[in-house]
Amino acid sequence: MWKRHPSEDFSVDNIRYFSRHKAEVNCCAFSPDCQLLLTCCDAGKLYLWKTSTAKLLASVSGHTGPVKCCVFSSDGRLFASASHDCSVRTWCNSSLKCTHTLTAHRRSVETVSFSPDGQWLLSGGWDNRALIWSIQSGALLEELKGHNAAVQSSVFSSDSQSVATGSWDRAVRVWKLRDRQAEAVVLQGHLGNVACLCFSVAGMLVSLPKQILFDI
Repeated sequence: MWKRHPSEDFSVDNIRYFSRHKAEVNCCAFSPDCQLLLTCCDAGKLYLWKTSTAKLLASVSGHTGPVKCCVFSSDGRLFASASHDCSVRTWCNSSLKCTHTLTAHRRSVETVSFSPDGQWLLSGGWDNRALIWSIQSGALLEELKGHNAAVQSSVFSSDSQSVATGSWDRAVRVWKLRDRQAEAVVLQGHLGNVACLCFSVAGMLVSLPKQILFDI
């Protein structure tokens, strides 16, 4: 981890190494207060670190396959993980206990995202499915249909009104969650799989690997 000085454009200073992993690291996420760092790896575990010191606070087990994605909820009380074992798990940050195991996917789950309002969780994977879950109950609420290849990335808008998914079919799809009858907006232009998505607070959407900015 690198620290940026406010007075400089960018400098490498006070480098911290988080070095207890035993396999390839697939994802990392800061807690909302930036005090914790969550990482996951092919060894099937999640690791929780103290950001300021790189001290390992806990390792979290439960998945039976590589963990592909991890993310904190907006209030920091929960974190979620997506795995090659076809499941998504939600965890209590304070107790590190699994609160729900979500098992509707039929192949590896590659992405998981919390809605900022704390109501929904979205997961997507190699079964070409994007699924909406209730965070509170763990119930499967809806399948967002349309992708014809693996769903690799996902993100909710800051107002939780929309969700976007990126796929190996080279498309980004955006759904309006308050209007379940509305057709998804399909955004095209990539020449390869869409590996990353990010919404701005103003409602703009960026997708990678080929960087395209969409004004939603």
